[in-house]
Amino acid sequence: MEYVVATMREIVEFMRKVIEFLKPEEVDCFIDALIDVYKRGAKVLVMGAGRSGLVGKAFAMRLMHLGFNVYVLGETITPSIGEGDLVVAISGSGRTHLIVTAAEAAKKVKAKVAAITSYPDSPLGKLADIVVEIPGRTKVTPDIDYFARQILGIHEPLAPLGTLFEDTALVFLDGVVVELMHRLGKKEADLKARHANIEF
Repeated sequence: MEYVVATMREIVEFMRKVIEFLKPEEVDCFIDALIDVYKRGAKVLVMGAGRSGLVGKAFAMRLMHLGFNVYVLGETITPSIGEGDLVVAISGSGRTHLIVTAAEAAKKVKAKVAAITSYPDSPLGKLADIVVEIPGRTKVTPDIDYFARQILGIHEPLAPLGTLFEDTALVFLDGVVVELMHRLGKKEADLKARHANIEF
């Protein structure tokens, strides 16, 4: 279990550093946009590729528990979005082709785009209305997208591929959920009332 413990310590230590790195103005802007959408009953569309997509689904689930009108890109029940809606795009590199293309489409219909990324100057970061910088890899990887990195097997020894970004983004977004609970006056019982009651 040597590598299990070493990896967990590396991830936890990395997250501690990210807490100090977070820019309050970016986080507040993101939370304010979410609250604005909630109060207007507008839609939130969450998207990400691969493991970032799974992080996005976890975040979308909690937004649903909070009473948001929220959807995940790629699901069959996802409706059209438009002006006044918010797209939350999660991409460590900010270059994942699928996510950048979807964000460009969102901008064309005048939806607001919030990017959760390690690279604010990436294509995704540049087109987003709101950027929250979440550091990921300790070294800048070659200028290739998520799928190409997977095929080529480019990774770091203890936190392979985008692990640091994905884990940190998940914990950050869980923190956002709790902040939203407090700002919207929600209790855990409110979330539980919206939790699935038919499961398998």
